[in-house]
Amino acid sequence: MNAQDDGTLTGKALRTVFIALMLGMFLAALDQTIVSTALPTIVGDLGGLDHLSWVVTSYLLASTISTPIYGKLGDMYGRKPVFLVAILIFLAGSMLAGLSQNMGELIGFRALQGIGAGGLMVGAQAIIADIVPPRDRGRYMGLIGSVFAIASVAGPLLGGFLTSIDWRWIFYVNVPIGIVAVVIVSTRLHLHTPHRKHRIDYLGAALLSGGVGALILLATWGGTQYAWGSREIIGLGIVGVALLVAFVWQERRAAEPILPLWLFRSRIFSVANAMGFTIGMAMFGAIIFIPLFLQIVYGVTPTVSGLLMISLMAGLLIAAILSGRAISRIGRYRPFPIAGTAVLVVGMFLLSLLGVHTPTWVASAYIAVVGIGLGLVMQVLVLVVQNDARPENIGVATSSATFFRSMGGAFGVALFGTIFATRLANQLAGLPRAVTAHLGSGVQLNPTQVDQLPPRVHDVVLHAFAHSLSGVFLFGMVLSLVPFVLSWFLQEKPLRTTIAREAADPLETPAQFVFESPET
Repeated sequence: MNAQDDGTLTGKALRTVFIALMLGMFLAALDQTIVSTALPTIVGDLGGLDHLSWVVTSYLLASTISTPIYGKLGDMYGRKPVFLVAILIFLAGSMLAGLSQNMGELIGFRALQGIGAGGLMVGAQAIIADIVPPRDRGRYMGLIGSVFAIASVAGPLLGGFLTSIDWRWIFYVNVPIGIVAVVIVSTRLHLHTPHRKHRIDYLGAALLSGGVGALILLATWGGTQYAWGSREIIGLGIVGVALLVAFVWQERRAAEPILPLWLFRSRIFSVANAMGFTIGMAMFGAIIFIPLFLQIVYGVTPTVSGLLMISLMAGLLIAAILSGRAISRIGRYRPFPIAGTAVLVVGMFLLSLLGVHTPTWVASAYIAVVGIGLGLVMQVLVLVVQNDARPENIGVATSSATFFRSMGGAFGVALFGTIFATRLANQLAGLPRAVTAHLGSGVQLNPTQVDQLPPRVHDVVLHAFAHSLSGVFLFGMVLSLVPFVLSWFLQEKPLRTTIAREAADPLETPAQFVFESPET
């Protein structure tokens, strides 16, 4: 049997479709990291060093902004067509990025890739919610969580390998994989497409995109391209907050809001997304600064640091798969976010103990602890909001989990970076003039520069970096306490054994299965 009477896929058909969805998510997650090792080569070929950061920022902006919009469109027009459109946009952006002749074209086509990537991440998880009941969904969510872990480690390694051939292949490689996903989803996935009249909230989408975009730019540029107190950063903050306030006003009056505000009346929805935001801050901060520690303090190459990060992937992979299977077996999810955030706190504390003389195997073990913590909680939050949502709001609920985690990541990287830069400046300011004379205008975050320092200065600077980074991880530990506390307020709601919610639910009568708030 490939399908049950209610349309639920089973057996080989389900496995085939799930593999295609995993491929789509893998492409979107991979392109967040695969470009990093190719950037120096790209600049050497295309020029445009001043705009280098936009190659990464444009993708991050576009994927984050498009996430909630895809969630709503999937609820309105059906998950399958929206997912297929997203992957075609992503493949078009990939091909065009590979054909870029200058930095401006590459940045624009990376943004196009990002627009497609937002739909891939949300669409895949929402489709799983359409074809697998919540009680059985845990095992699949665990595998989806492993996709992010594998992509975070494989990206830099694969990027380095393909760049040695031709940097354009880091984009071309997406095409054959994406085509396989398109063919499988087109021919093997059969979902019901809603037949309702719709009114798209264009104004709400524009306000959300503008507000989120301004705040992400603030987090990305603050303390790097512009000082935190500069007019540019303050202006972005004012514009971002003003647009989001206007967005809230618009959503209260829109017939079909992009992000229905009444969803936040559910304590499960609100707590899960608050946890996702703070976990995103800790997670992305760790992923960015652990390789920095390995390369500068241990002096390893980017390739070796990527290999050492495999322990993070292994911890996340094992924890996500085992916890997902356990959730499907026992039908309960609340213990796992509590345990996961507790392990994450411990892992961040262990990272703060790393020093110049800490053996690399100890560092790998500490990194694995962080991975285990993330694996126990990250994808469980998606399952939690999906189980709490009404059938017609699965897309919005799924996109909200991804959206808040991405937003947390953007702010986490900025906040961690500010703490690191401040601590490093204080460490270097206290050094003798004989030492600082060798540093010029200041040590950049470049392992090659550190290695070229005189031996005595080199040792002092390494300790300064190690001490500064330990403070960053200590802050990560304190930050991880927030989702740990929040996890105790996450309500346990029985996982449904069917895809559709029963009409007998007193909070959800059939008459409420429309795109309006309960008040209407």
